[in-house]
Amino acid sequence: MTEPPTGTPEDAGRTATKATGTGTGTVTVPMIVAGICLAIPFVAMLWVDSYSRLTPAFIGIPFFYWYQMLWVLISTLLTVVAYTIVRRHERLQRSARAREAGERA
Repeated sequence: MTEPPTGTPEDAGRTATKATGTGTGTVTVPMIVAGICLAIPFVAMLWVDSYSRLTPAFIGIPFFYWYQMLWVLISTLLTVVAYTIVRRHERLQRSARAREAGERA
């Protein structure tokens, strides 16, 4: 059997944060923007009344179908934007921690 973890709950939070490499765990504006970019396609697709119709047709394809296919492309673009924002944010946090560690030494 395994032994129960030792330490306080606060210690567990710190180690989880360090293990994931997410820093302090604070919510920042870039992360909110990335989350919104990822949430927009879900809202657009779950709001069925907005595209539950046949007109306007595009090259003979009913609106219901081409609207959903358009969202496949839009979702891809928004996911790329969110990924770029998160990667840039992580890179900035890493460089700030490295600078901070360098100043302490």
